[in-house]
Amino acid sequence: MVMKKTVVATRSIPAGEFKAHCLRLLDEVNTTRTRLVITKRGRPVAELGPIGERPPSIIGSMRGTGRILGDIISPIDVAWGADERNLSGDDQPPD
Repeated sequence: MVMKKTVVATRSIPAGEFKAHCLRLLDEVNTTRTRLVITKRGRPVAELGPIGERPPSIIGSMRGTGRILGDIISPIDVAWGADERNLSGDDQPPD
């Protein structure tokens, strides 16, 4: 399965600078689609990112991509011994 990842640039900014330039930074995040990590004393405390870029859900992502080639309901005429090894109750593989 191939999933596309959206790479979003991230930039770190101290909380004091964020407070001083909050409105300008909000506009910048919106136009450049970059994330801001807001730090206090060098430790990340919050993340600001553009809205609407949640990764797509994996549920239902493969809908409509499979194809059935042939009859999948009728029994087959081939002997299949996948479970014969464990019919005796032994966990040891046959010699």
